[in-house]
Amino acid sequence: MTQLQQAKAGRITPEMRRVARAEGVSPQHIRDKIAQGHLIIPWNLRRKASKVFGIGEGLRTKVNANIGTSKDYADVKVELEKLRAAEEAGADTVMDLSTGGDISATRARIIAESSLPIGTVPIYEAAVQAATRKHSIRDMTAASILGAVRHHCEDGVDFVTVHCGVTRRVVEEMRRSKRVCGIVSRGGTFLAEWMTIHKRENPLYEHFNELLAMAAEHDVTLSLGDGMRPGALADAFDRPQVHELEVLAELFERAYAAGVQVMIEGPGHVPMNQIEAQVRLQKAMCHGAPFYVLGPLVTDIAPGYDHITAAIGGAIAAAAGADFLCYVTPSEHLGLPKPDDVREGVIAARIAGHAADLAKGIKGAWEWDKSFSALRRQRDWKGQLSRCIDPVRARQFRDKARPHDDDVCSMCGEYCVFKLANGKRKRG
Repeated sequence: MTQLQQAKAGRITPEMRRVARAEGVSPQHIRDKIAQGHLIIPWNLRRKASKVFGIGEGLRTKVNANIGTSKDYADVKVELEKLRAAEEAGADTVMDLSTGGDISATRARIIAESSLPIGTVPIYEAAVQAATRKHSIRDMTAASILGAVRHHCEDGVDFVTVHCGVTRRVVEEMRRSKRVCGIVSRGGTFLAEWMTIHKRENPLYEHFNELLAMAAEHDVTLSLGDGMRPGALADAFDRPQVHELEVLAELFERAYAAGVQVMIEGPGHVPMNQIEAQVRLQKAMCHGAPFYVLGPLVTDIAPGYDHITAAIGGAIAAAAGADFLCYVTPSEHLGLPKPDDVREGVIAARIAGHAADLAKGIKGAWEWDKSFSALRRQRDWKGQLSRCIDPVRARQFRDKARPHDDDVCSMCGEYCVFKLANGKRKRG
């Protein structure tokens, strides 16, 4: 049985207990939120990852790191380095988005060596196989698309992104729109082209019940992908995006009724003043389902710094109710990320998520900041370097500019406000 089916039946699973301990809430609370469809535990019965996380209402904001090969860079050893970088930086999940080399073998290695839940986008493999064997992505078939999803579920992935909302009607609406960037989702583009050539409905939508059966068999979470996410601020909140969300809301209800865990994916490039409204609309339309956002990126003009533009948007989105942030690295829009880019992207997203958790009053968030501030007041450098969000980077800066007096920093030195205040108390 899936986590959702067990929760609906009133049962508390070992995974629910583990999530409850990590979040500092009761197992009954976790069970009830899962039963309502407001919380998920990505957890493939075939694989059973060593680390388990809950994603959803009232829990700490989680962070995903994307890794994976491309045609130009298909070295599995490098992808495993990225996996380790993501784990060490504190990512909660990893997605393998490989499109180059032996995709199946790369996924198997990542699954075997990851302690974290793993997600994938099966349409990528179906498209690459069609292009390799038959010379064109349009040579995918409904059977090959669905078969890729089945293959990934059987391999042990914990969640899969499926672009079920990219229907023929949504694509027609997209063509009538005046979007600056059109469709920027790779999976959405594959499916839109396939539907146009074959004049058929999206197999992931048409055969959604078959997807539900696959997911239920292994308790794989369906991440309903946002194929119409805006790739430019000028495209945000347009009719194609909202129309797709309406389809995803319908599919959420079908998945929930079938006992399959579901989360909804969201934008994209969104101006700051729209983010809260978009999150609240998704939550209202999809009955409080967990919301997984890429960014959102709050400006289009910062290649090389998009981990920052995404962190700004991610903090606003999570404070408004988004539950799961997909990191963005400094190399976004420029090239495949390196291990150092992965690390930097994870830390930026974690900062965004933690800032949002403070705003939402998530249990443990304020205690972390308060205890750290006490260490700063005490000039406890060892404690600060071990308790901060990125001990590696903090230690590098500390060592690079170490002061003569080791109990202060080199910016203020003997004029450190905390040292002066302590001295005054001693003299008094």
